Amino acid sequence: MKLRPPAIPLITCDPYFSVWAPHELLYAKSTEHWTGKTNGIEGTVTVDGEEYRFLGCIRNRGHVIEETEMDVDALSTRYTFENEKIKLFVKFMTPLFPDSPELISRPVSYMDVSFEAKDGREHGVSVTVSALDELCLNHRAESPVVCEDVSSDGIAAIKMGNSVQNVLARDGDDLRIDYGYFYLCSVGGKTLEPETVKYVGKKISVERALTSGERGLFLFAYDDVRSINYFGKHLTSYWNKDGKTIEKAIKDAAEEYFELSERADDFADKLFAECYMAGGEKYADLCSLAYRQAFAAHKIAVDENGELLFISKECFSNGCAATVDVSYPSIPLFLRYNTELVKGMMRPIYKFAASEEWKYDFAPHDAGRFPKVCGQVYGLDRETGEHPLHMQMPVEECGNMIIMETNVALADGCADFAKGHIDTLIGWCEYLIKYGDDPENQLCTDDFAGHLAHNCNLTLKAIMGIEGMSILMKILGRDEESEKYAKVAREKAKSWCERAKNADGSYKLAFDKEGTFSMKYNAVWDKIWGTGVFPDGVFEEEIETNFDRFERYGMPLDSRSDYTKADWLVWCATMSKTLAQFKRYVAPLWHAYNETPDRCAMTDWYDTKTACVVGFRHRSVIGGLFIKMLDESGVVRAK
Repeated sequence: MKLRPPAIPLITCDPYFSVWAPHELLYAKSTEHWTGKTNGIEGTVTVDGEEYRFLGCIRNRGHVIEETEMDVDALSTRYTFENEKIKLFVKFMTPLFPDSPELISRPVSYMDVSFEAKDGREHGVSVTVSALDELCLNHRAESPVVCEDVSSDGIAAIKMGNSVQNVLARDGDDLRIDYGYFYLCSVGGKTLEPETVKYVGKKISVERALTSGERGLFLFAYDDVRSINYFGKHLTSYWNKDGKTIEKAIKDAAEEYFELSERADDFADKLFAECYMAGGEKYADLCSLAYRQAFAAHKIAVDENGELLFISKECFSNGCAATVDVSYPSIPLFLRYNTELVKGMMRPIYKFAASEEWKYDFAPHDAGRFPKVCGQVYGLDRETGEHPLHMQMPVEECGNMIIMETNVALADGCADFAKGHIDTLIGWCEYLIKYGDDPENQLCTDDFAGHLAHNCNLTLKAIMGIEGMSILMKILGRDEESEKYAKVAREKAKSWCERAKNADGSYKLAFDKEGTFSMKYNAVWDKIWGTGVFPDGVFEEEIETNFDRFERYGMPLDSRSDYTKADWLVWCATMSKTLAQFKRYVAPLWHAYNETPDRCAMTDWYDTKTACVVGFRHRSVIGGLFIKMLDESGVVRAK
């Protein structure tokens, strides 16, 4: 990867079990949780009795072994370090294979180390890895932790956890886990006595001696005991749904590593190649960096019916869980590989929408605040328990849910999942027909910009939602209804073209705001589905005109501000007629991540003049970058 990541992924399991390097030099700073709080892991290599630091900056003492190479792909991060005696190779990998919920959900991540002599001599080499108590606390040293040596079957392992176990007790955004147990392990190594570190708390360590050419394996694992509070039921994750223990999961992970490592390399190479063919090298870099984040912003659980739940967290947004307008932009990645994950996003919304608590005839915004999925919290009046209408996103969420269902049906080649919710979907579609033509003053997914009436892009979502309903009905064999919805969609599209057009051939932000502009990302589905709802050429001039709006780091979201959204920028780029035009859209986004001074997990909301983060980071919406790849794959092309 030629891109310099703003932060480098090391451990990427879920919103809680998350460790990143905020600098390309692995020893330059302490490792962090995606929130920016220290999640301290340190690594040292001892060569002929002399210790060198290669990972983390917890103690900030001693020599470092110089980092000479760093590379990131979809599943792995690799480093090379050198001194006058040896080369040290370090590989971090989390096996997030999209077709395996077992592996996606298994909270075990790897670090593989090896060395070779540079001077042709034999050297005594060992690697020590340490972890601080903040990995199992919200804030370092806020509570005493307990540590236990749990080594067995050739795996040296230390378990560390909060002495006060309040499982799933809190929900929120800028929050780390403070229950469950962190495990630090080494295959064929030994554990060291836990230390008390001044001003920090406890530190646990494992050590592994190496011989030249041998690969030493370290494992990081987290047993959260229970994963999601799902409408009052404390659910396990997918990996332990049948009672598997974390010790067994660690043992399995150790035995499977070398096979999984090769598989990870193969998967990453194929993903890069497909993205390269779809959108060029810079696009492939962006998707490779986005991949692990998009998965790790979710938690997989299993409901009481044994069905998979894929729960997103709105990271540094508001902490909402299973948010519809966060799921919607993320689906291109998951549609490409496993539609069951998209269904897992939608199940909590259907469940809440069917409850007595939800009193509206449109789709909810979310189903809770992570890790509590117990009903919508966005716009909730906590005194009355009501959800005021002015704080809802009615057109937004109805359109999102129908479009998501349409894509699942197209990818699956059947509409069985939609069939189980068809009456609800019809009701939401009728809402779009009635209110989507010229939305009243309301919020959309870009709610940070505030309420807006007559939103042209929101009407596009309504039109594509209605067309999506036509596709669903066609797949279900309900041809008459399909034709009805298709006709309505085309009538509204014709009206939209007349009302939304600026004099220069571009289209307005709002129907009543002449000379304004906005990204028309919702229209991308007409191109991807190949449905022809809008006449040929409608958006060609719009896409070309957009280049006049570009700042150094891309096109602003709309005429109200200089900030943009990374996901929507790539969706607009995907509407381009040529690959050259697509690359012209994407290049400034690549440079934004490459040059931003904010060293954090990928943001999707940044300033187009400075590349500085405006808000949001580590959100699942970054899966939306895969939309060009999805388009080229033809996975959701309407037949």
